[in-house]
Amino acid sequence: MTAVLTRSTPPPARPVPPVLAPPGRDLFIDVLRLFGTALVVLQHWSMPVLSLAGDRITTGNALAAGNAWAITWISQVMPLVFFAGGAAGAISHRAALRRGDGSPAWLAARLRRLAWPVLPLAAVWLPLPHLLLALGLPSQPVVTASRLAGQLLWFLAVYLIAVAATPLMLRLGAAYGLRVPAALAAGAVVVDVLRFACGLEVAGWANIGLVWLAVHQLGFLYADGRLDLPRTRLWGMAAAGYGLAALLVALGPYPGSMIGMPGAAVSNMAPPTVALLAVGTGQIGLALALRRQIGALARRPAAARALGWAGPRMMTVYLWHMSALFCVTAVVVVGLGVPTPEPGSAAWLSGWPLWLAALVLVLWPLLRGLSRFEEPPAAAPYRGGTVRIAAALTLAGAGLLVLTVSGFAPGPWPVLGSGLLVGGLLLTRSTGSRWILGN
Repeated sequence: MTAVLTRSTPPPARPVPPVLAPPGRDLFIDVLRLFGTALVVLQHWSMPVLSLAGDRITTGNALAAGNAWAITWISQVMPLVFFAGGAAGAISHRAALRRGDGSPAWLAARLRRLAWPVLPLAAVWLPLPHLLLALGLPSQPVVTASRLAGQLLWFLAVYLIAVAATPLMLRLGAAYGLRVPAALAAGAVVVDVLRFACGLEVAGWANIGLVWLAVHQLGFLYADGRLDLPRTRLWGMAAAGYGLAALLVALGPYPGSMIGMPGAAVSNMAPPTVALLAVGTGQIGLALALRRQIGALARRPAAARALGWAGPRMMTVYLWHMSALFCVTAVVVVGLGVPTPEPGSAAWLSGWPLWLAALVLVLWPLLRGLSRFEEPPAAAPYRGGTVRIAAALTLAGAGLLVLTVSGFAPGPWPVLGSGLLVGGLLLTRSTGSRWILGN
């Protein structure tokens, strides 16, 4: 009897299930938010040109060298961040309405999520400058760092305006669609004419609302599916945005950089200009044109794990990355007296990875210890009504604005700003409810 040897066929490999976004999540928007936060941090960590003269620290901007300002047409991602925030806000608001929560309850929840992570920042930075000065550290570096630690809060102050306007702007968007961001953009053009042609400089600050609400409104339209356009039109949107920005810079009073530069007479960022809005439109068109590829990347297991890990920590990274920069600067520049090499030089390029590694090492324990504050403590559902939540938003917004202007430099203003912020948070509580710490 002859044995017949046969090669067994291995069972077919089980298909790897696709990584899906959790219910109510949009992976494309999550990627934009993560990309925006990462690029903000990278830019803030890479720009400073630092040196110590006596007991004073001087700062410059590496992107001011040569044509490096062109990088800001990609790295200035705040328009993308507001666009992604608008889309996420629209999705969240509609989910709240389906659950039976009204707009005031949604606003209270959003305010708590935005303001709560700021409390540990204030708890550390309010006493820290006094402690460092008492230990004999030079006054100018300490005061400079304490001011800059609060300037980051400008984003939350402006974003809170966009959040407060969300219920109204969603209704306008449903009724008028693209005409709403178009009207906001037209208003921004009028403001820039008043600012640059008529010399009414103070009018420019109105664009804080008009420019940022315009890109925020585009996020609403994305959430509605109204930006599900053919890719040719999205590429056209990107080209039109960047092309208009190039014309404005070439022919108008606008600087090339989309961030403020040392000594520049005009900033496209503070207050925002039509040039920045044009670049933002180009960025949004580019992102939407690449949406399919971005979504495919986000569904890969490694990318999905990265998104899942980073999502609950992005606010902590944003709020504390400048503190990490101050720590490393204190050791390297102030303590060791090592200045930043000439931007773009071989020494700068070779030292840049080491600089970033040192910053990550300092940020890591801050991230581990403070990311728990991203989620506010449990509280009873808000039942306070519209007037009370309007007062809460006003107090919290005023507190963030005060901290943006004053930072945490020694004086009464940081205490006032922190107190206003806490007052706004307290008004989001329903009568008789208590926050449950640790949940």
